[in-house]
Amino acid sequence: MTSPVFVLDTAVLAGAEVGTTLVLDGPEGRHAATVRRIGAGERVDLVDGHGRRVHALVRSGDRASLTLEVEQVTDEPEPAPRLVLVQALAKGDRDDQAIEAATELGVDAVIPWQAARSIVQWRGERGAKSHRKWVDRVYAASKQSRRARFPVVEPVADLRALLSRAEAAAATFVLHEEANEPLARAELPHTGDILVVVGPEGGITPDELDALRQVGAQVVRLGHTVLRSSSAGPAALAVLSARSRWL
Repeated sequence: MTSPVFVLDTAVLAGAEVGTTLVLDGPEGRHAATVRRIGAGERVDLVDGHGRRVHALVRSGDRASLTLEVEQVTDEPEPAPRLVLVQALAKGDRDDQAIEAATELGVDAVIPWQAARSIVQWRGERGAKSHRKWVDRVYAASKQSRRARFPVVEPVADLRALLSRAEAAAATFVLHEEANEPLARAELPHTGDILVVVGPEGGITPDELDALRQVGAQVVRLGHTVLRSSSAGPAALAVLSARSRWL
């Protein structure tokens, strides 16, 4: 079984070398020592969320911290191409489920999309609170899936912002049940961003589809069934990863 992951500040991990000592304290240290009950002789991974992973041996601990000896340091490069999920805001917890699964599947960035048919509206303090909730869910899912590089949750985008993002991307795939071209056969770039656009429960409007096509987006399907907004994005990411990262 892989070692549990805990997060330390980038500045702290920047100086980590084999044989040096690190202290895991604060909320992460208390969780490791008290909740997980990790003790001397066990191993953990320390990450900064930006690609650095430190394998460490626990030398000692108390109820609030662990003292660790660094055994190995690795720096994971940013993937190329980057996978970006554009997830339309959805009611209930469906968009939460989508971004959690996407994080476990290796997504590199998540863009909340205020689509025309999104019932949920991110405005003012409610919008800021909802964005923080996404950040927290991505953070937790990154730790659970033992990631060293955490996805970025970008600011909420309206159609205008999405079109600008799509125009700059290496490829943009819009999932739509009536598309003829399967994502599994689409040509993939070797660098840059690949955007996967998922609409809300009511679907992407014809005007949105036309606007996305005009900036080079390809409208594709996954299979012959209709997926919910919570599962479509993760399924598409699995297809893309199987063709590029999981070989």
